[in-house]
Parts: sequence; structure tokens; C-alpha cells
Amino acid sequence: MTKRSPSKYKIDRRMGESIWGRPKSPVNKRSYGPGQHGQRRAKKLSDYGTQLQAKQKLKGYYGNITERQFRRYYQEAVRRPGDTGENMIGLLEHRLDALVYRAKFVPTPFAARQLVSHGHVKVNGRRLNIASYQVRDTDLVELTAKGREMALVLEATNSPERDTPDYLEVDPGKSAKFLRTPKLADVPYAAQMQPHLIVEFYSR
Repeated sequence: MTKRSPSKYKIDRRMGESIWGRPKSPVNKRSYGPGQHGQRRAKKLSDYGTQLQAKQKLKGYYGNITERQFRRYYQEAVRRPGDTGENMIGLLEHRLDALVYRAKFVPTPFAARQLVSHGHVKVNGRRLNIASYQVRDTDLVELTAKGREMALVLEATNSPERDTPDYLEVDPGKSAKFLRTPKLADVPYAAQMQPHLIVEFYSR
């Protein structure tokens, strides 16, 4: 069963910015919190608070994945050679649901997870329903015939809201090939992500 956040825009309100860059986000109209005390001056965050917020923002961006799973990405990033923060970004972008979102098959990471879990996505011709599956370089991800006809897919494919990144080769609304592991600068985040702060958080 798919893990769904009760309200994805709660993450936006908590962070004070639109982390997916969606026009529907409530922070586009009002950057402060709801209620009579919403406009109180925000407290200055400590170093720990800043690191925690960076972690929660990146974790929420990918469909609010669990803490246990997110920590595993960090541990795997540490084991790999090179910059740990860059390795984390690469691992997250290799998720099957992240690729489905990047290819503009769906409008949000939450919808991407649901599309995968309902069996509408194939990898190299094999149907998969595991959103966290790690896609390898040159893997071909395709939508099933039923998936291509879904209204959600058709709407997202034709939406001018965002572009597909150059580390994917996309046939709009049909398939996408993962060409290479991206660096932080290659990933089209709508909000600034700071993986180095996450590395500091976990290495305390």
C-alpha cells in the first residue's frame, strides 16, 4: 500500500517555500503560517535546526520518504567514493518514482509513487511496482498502454510547468532512458537543496 502524506503542502508551509515550485502551493500567496499567530517573527534557527530543516526538505521533496529509508541512502552515500552529498543526490535521483516524476509522466512525486505502486510502469520491459527501485544507467522506463491513456499522465505530459533534465532521454508520455547519474547542479530543484548540511546532521 502506498504511503501518502496527509497533505503535501504541509511540507511547503513548514519550510516556508514551495519546494516543488507548484503554482497551487499556499506559500505563493502567503509565506507566513496560518492562524492569528502566523505572522510572528520567526525564531533564528540553531546550527542543528538548520541541518534538520535541510534534511526534512530533501526527504519531503521525494514524496516524504521514511526516516529509515533516508538514512540508508546516507549510509550508502558514505560508502561510495567521492562527495557524500553528491552521492546522496545521485541515489535519490535513481529512484524509479523520481525518474517517473522527472520524465513528466505525472505532476508530483506523490503521484509518481502511486503510478508505480499501481503497476503502470515497466523497466526494461518488466513491470515493477516498487517506487524505491534503483534504476541503473541506460535502463529504459516505459509506461504501460493503460498508463499512457490516464488523464493524469496526459495532463502532466502537456503541462508547461517544468522541463525534463538532460540526464534523461524522454519520449513524452511514453518512455524515458536514464543516461547518467546527475550531480546536484544538474537536478532541477525548485528550491535550494543543501546536502552538505544533511551530511553534517548525520555525522554529528
